[in-house]
Amino acid sequence: MSEKCVSIVGLGKLGASMAAAVADRGFTVIGVDVNKVAIDNLNAGKAPVRETNLQEYIDRNRSRLSATLSHHDAVLNSDITFVIVPTPSDQNGAFSIKYVVTAFKAIGRALKEKNGYHTVVLTSTILPGATRYGLLPVLERESGKKCGTDFGLCYSPEFIALGSVIHDFLNPDFLLVGEYDKTSGETLEKFYEKIMENKPPCKRMSIENAELAKISLNSYITMKITFANILTELCEKIPGGDIDAVTDAIGLDKRIGRKYLTGGLGFGGPCFPRDNVAVSYFARSLGVRNEIAEATDQFNQTIPDRIVNRLKPLIRPGSTVAVLGLSYKPFSCVVEESQGIFLARALSKQNLIVTGFDPLANENAKSVMGDDIEIKNSLNECLEQADAVLITTQDPAFANLKLQDFQNAKHDVLVVDFWRILDQELSGKPGIRYIPVGRGDDSQNNTVCLKNMWK
Repeated sequence: MSEKCVSIVGLGKLGASMAAAVADRGFTVIGVDVNKVAIDNLNAGKAPVRETNLQEYIDRNRSRLSATLSHHDAVLNSDITFVIVPTPSDQNGAFSIKYVVTAFKAIGRALKEKNGYHTVVLTSTILPGATRYGLLPVLERESGKKCGTDFGLCYSPEFIALGSVIHDFLNPDFLLVGEYDKTSGETLEKFYEKIMENKPPCKRMSIENAELAKISLNSYITMKITFANILTELCEKIPGGDIDAVTDAIGLDKRIGRKYLTGGLGFGGPCFPRDNVAVSYFARSLGVRNEIAEATDQFNQTIPDRIVNRLKPLIRPGSTVAVLGLSYKPFSCVVEESQGIFLARALSKQNLIVTGFDPLANENAKSVMGDDIEIKNSLNECLEQADAVLITTQDPAFANLKLQDFQNAKHDVLVVDFWRILDQELSGKPGIRYIPVGRGDDSQNNTVCLKNMWK
């Protein structure tokens, strides 16, 4: 066994990317998964999932990367095991640990046969108490060994975004280490020191504090996004209102910061919505009031319907509406909790012909939308017959569109730009009715409303 060997259980987007990144830093990495296709792909030098730069990292680290179906072989031939398996939301909004339990059982049985100290690190998102009271007993029971003496245990989640997983993993703002004991934490911190490119600070704490820190961070971000979206609506009702002018200014205050303070559409994806719901559930379970998290989630869910109601007077029945952006964010094929999908579905119920296009997410969008909208094979095809165009993500493919791309046989094409990425290209141009969301006009209604407040 090499003293620089790591095993990673779970070869999804984070697990596979982490395996390739750790190998790139000189470690031997053994991947483990229950999916034989993922195992065979990685052993053949193919990325088991689609993620930015993943194939490139695998290509240059073939000799240090391998994969197996056997937790036993992986644990016996490594010094530290990371567990990155799904923790799906249950009916209460909490995170289920059933897949983690399965992995911990197999790891525990391997530990029973292993000589020497081994560190187990859980990375999957869970609620406070799950590691110590739901998972640690599994390891001790299956191994017949004692945590803190025979093996170490940490909870250490990553703060990454899909589409930039490898970069985010190697360059985090900080490292979060929840440690069962000092030896466990020191072992993991020393490992991270050899991996991370930007030498980030490491915050070591109890396992429960780390579990709470993870979900509370994501909940805070969703609150910040929602606040920016509320400001967006306010700016639209102010003559000359400009959400970017407002957020650029207040974002300079170090107490606030500019990141995630861009008004547009709501948050989506596999993490933010469910993490916010989980924080609310956890608070209720402990008898703590958390109306902020609950209101954040509720507001976010109302955004698509509010947008549709706003657009009804602007789009004639039977018109063709093109939705550009079906993934939940740029550079991603993930459509889970996508605002673009929600918006397309809501529009399809309004006697409109809805088409859609996304550079990466077309296939996934087809699987969830069915016949509700027509997914086009190209951007030009999606724009060809559109009476109205909704730009829902800041994908470069949309940001690089030109005036002529929107000009067709129809007159006055409506373009609703939720991120204002085509302001300079389309604003004030003939044949285009351009609506940059978050900008207020000097309409009489807006002016009268403000005047009446101060009579």
